[in-house]
Amino acid sequence: MRSDLVGLKPYGAPHLDVPVQLNVNENAYPIPDVVVESMRSAVDGHFAGLNRYPDREFEDLRGHLVSYLDGVNRRAGGAVDLSPEMIWAGNGSNEVLSHIVQAFGGPGRTVLGFTPSYSMHPLIATGTGASWQSSARNDDFALDADAVGAEVADVDPDIVFLCTPNNPTGTSIGLDVIEAAYDNCSGIVIVDEAYAEFSRPARPSAMTLLAGRPRLVVSRTMSKAFACAGLRLGYAIAAPELIDVLRLVRLPYHLSDITQVLACTALEHADVLLDNVDRLIDSRDRISQHLRDVGFTVFPSDSNFVLFGNISSPQTLWQRLLDRGILIRDIGITHHARVNAGTEVETTAFLRAIDEILGEDPGILLPAG
Repeated sequence: MRSDLVGLKPYGAPHLDVPVQLNVNENAYPIPDVVVESMRSAVDGHFAGLNRYPDREFEDLRGHLVSYLDGVNRRAGGAVDLSPEMIWAGNGSNEVLSHIVQAFGGPGRTVLGFTPSYSMHPLIATGTGASWQSSARNDDFALDADAVGAEVADVDPDIVFLCTPNNPTGTSIGLDVIEAAYDNCSGIVIVDEAYAEFSRPARPSAMTLLAGRPRLVVSRTMSKAFACAGLRLGYAIAAPELIDVLRLVRLPYHLSDITQVLACTALEHADVLLDNVDRLIDSRDRISQHLRDVGFTVFPSDSNFVLFGNISSPQTLWQRLLDRGILIRDIGITHHARVNAGTEVETTAFLRAIDEILGEDPGILLPAG
């Protein structure tokens, strides 16, 4: 075993079979029947060809992603000239991020992130033998351009990770923060936008900054807003020259034919699949308001989850909710926990359980002041 892996813990939240699962930021609503039927029909036509390798350049999928992203940028008021050559895809955004770090990280190179943030970023970095360096966010978990620019200039990393909306805090960053990171280093800047579809109003994507910035890459996923976590499809947008480098590190035929067909079909039904985004935003906002009203500290969220604090013992709260069949995430931030937005029924169950627990033990909340 590699010495640098000794003592590390693998990524993974508890996977428990309980009625209300609000711990891994999944889309709580299943894929609508009309989309399921379209997927079934699309896959039926490909079974006979499974003796052949899939299209390793996933050209049809690239075209579908460009069409979808063109609409995203129009709705957010941005004008971005995208082409299929600017698209990369993998089995979830984690594989896409892994490809980027394999290509531009590795032994003797440094990866910088602003924590707390997505816990897979350091695991992906150190898995390649790169050195991970973290910089703390502000007390409210926000980032400002001057501080980020100064930190990046000081570290001069080979790769910078920025996450917006950030997991696990839900906070977004401005485009000026991304520009400051890019302008102050000579390395790759990765902007992880896994939860971007949950921002209301829609924020301009970092894609709007791609022109003239060949070291900038934006990653996204179909796991969250598209309700396709089980499909495993993530993608990145960057200059064609950067995308071309990723071919050197990907495994041959890394995207199965079935994955490509199902992803294209989902993108053809994007409007239907994204109909539930607003319902999840309503649940998120309802959770935020209720938790705030009963005394928790709640952080503004542009994602499908809520970070809340002022908890005397997050582990105790986690267990008492689990005893009621509700699973949330103890994320390891002192006095904080995270819950993702559920269906209306799941959200009601969570909030009722919170009220019951506080009624039984007001000490779950830290004393004021």
